[in-house]
Amino acid sequence: MKKNKIIFYVSTGLLTLMMLMSAGMYFFNNAEIAKLFEAFGYPTYIIYPYGIAKVLGLVALWFFRGKFLNEWAYAGFFFAFILAFFAHFMIGDGEQTGALIAMVLLITSYIFSKKIDG
Repeated sequence: MKKNKIIFYVSTGLLTLMMLMSAGMYFFNNAEIAKLFEAFGYPTYIIYPYGIAKVLGLVALWFFRGKFLNEWAYAGFFFAFILAFFAHFMIGDGEQTGALIAMVLLITSYIFSKKIDG
């Protein structure tokens, strides 16, 4: 049981760091992020709402464990990482590794959250 908790906290902690760094870039380095969004063909007006959604998703992962909102947060991150992977892959910038790492951390966090809650 202790091993499962350690794996959950390490994977969720690393995922949290990745998402906070990402959201921080959205808020504090908006000009650079806007250039990236334009390269993807995304509208730049979604940068701030997306950053807020990432932070709210992290709150749901940590504070609503085992509840309905927590499941939606995992699902939201899952789709965000899938879409991020393919967006980077399709424009060929070679930056899809971050999305893969985030996906592995997310899946690990989800599996071990079920093991320690259930």
